[in-house]
Amino acid sequence: MSDASQQSNRSNIFATLFLDHPATVNETYFGHMRFAFGFAFWLGLAAVAALIHAIIPALFETTASRILKRLHTRIESRH
Repeated sequence: MSDASQQSNRSNIFATLFLDHPATVNETYFGHMRFAFGFAFWLGLAAVAALIHAIIPALFETTASRILKRLHTRIESRH
């Protein structure tokens, strides 16, 4: 395999792994990373609220569902 074709394969793999999906939602790699980290943060917070609610039902009665509804709206508005 020539150096040029190896470089092309590396570029295609890089694009497939890091660039193709963010482009489908009109984002750069770093813009997509920022959105995904923020999304993960709120999902984690919802999970903690749900766990606490499971132990003490009087606490965080609607917190997880409110967070998930808000995240769902954000996702739907992107597509």
